[in-house]
Amino acid sequence: MPTRRSPARRPTMKDIARRAGVSESAVSFALNDRPGVSEVTRARVRRVAEQLGWRPSTAARALSGEGAATVGFVLARPADTLGVDSFFLQLVSGIQEVLAERHLGLLFQVVEDVADECAVYRRWWAEHRVDGVLVVDPRAADPRPQLLDELGLPAVVIGGAPDERHPGLSTVWADDAGAMASVVDELTALGHRRIVHIAGLPDLAHTQRRVRTLEAEAERRGLTEVRSVTTDYSDAEGAAVTRRVLSRAAPPTALIYDNDVMAVAGVAAAAELGRSVPADVSVVSWEDSALCRMVKPWLSALSRDSAEFGRTAARELTALLDGGPARAVRVPMPRLTVRGSTAAAAGRAEPSARNPAPGTGTGMGTGDRDRDTAGGA
Repeated sequence: MPTRRSPARRPTMKDIARRAGVSESAVSFALNDRPGVSEVTRARVRRVAEQLGWRPSTAARALSGEGAATVGFVLARPADTLGVDSFFLQLVSGIQEVLAERHLGLLFQVVEDVADECAVYRRWWAEHRVDGVLVVDPRAADPRPQLLDELGLPAVVIGGAPDERHPGLSTVWADDAGAMASVVDELTALGHRRIVHIAGLPDLAHTQRRVRTLEAEAERRGLTEVRSVTTDYSDAEGAAVTRRVLSRAAPPTALIYDNDVMAVAGVAAAAELGRSVPADVSVVSWEDSALCRMVKPWLSALSRDSAEFGRTAARELTALLDGGPARAVRVPMPRLTVRGSTAAAAGRAEPSARNPAPGTGTGMGTGDRDRDTAGGA
């Protein structure tokens, strides 16, 4: 039978005291930057601690009120949708980059729903597990900000509305309404009047902002065949909704997907029905990623620096941990990168000065639109 390996022994303050030739109390004073030892002794103790590879215990730090040196991040989403979600992968990458600079750990947990998420916050707070949390996917009538207020747990809400302020909570937000308006501007300029928005989870605040903006833009333009359909963000639901809406007697001529995974699945579903992109239907992805450039034609998409979104949120949280005030910080609005998946609606002549022939991906950008000259190549 194989023997169980014993864990490596961690160096202790007693080891440091023995090596440095001082008392354990002197080691404690030196390592915790407290008075009671000379600067020469403090330097010697720290040098020995570094040589031995000693690090403070986060559990001991928490019990002493010095903090856990850890940030919490809970995600209440279907676990099977996370592995291919480029936004969250980039977001976490940016968060981790900033936390690593401060030698802070990231405690990540996936749960079933918001009620479970709130239970995790209560447990972490009671156990002194984290110093603060990053909150994603704000919802209508969201119980989390109030709970975090009551617990006194510093937090940054990623994607919240700037007017929803809570003591101790910062907000990092993007202009979803402006981004949706820019997509509608592009599609209506191409002559599209039947547009379907294949959205994400219905109770998310940013989903509702996008839906409301689409409705307002449609009303302003007198468009009566524009609607949103919510999904779970998965490729399976994105494909299923695409098949359903394209099988109608008067199918949409343009589809807006709330992420890149659904958009790519939608292109495949359209092909199964014998529909060509963009000749029969134009496609826009809300998130831009390598996936958008792995299909033909390349997908027009709203581009943003998701990693910088994460870095900004992490910086705001560390500022709160340092005693700074809560703030609402706006990140740059996603910009529409036009590629080969969008073209003039069928039956409408396309002005050559504004838009290229379908699939060429060339042309001049205007306003907040960027045009990717490689799209559809």
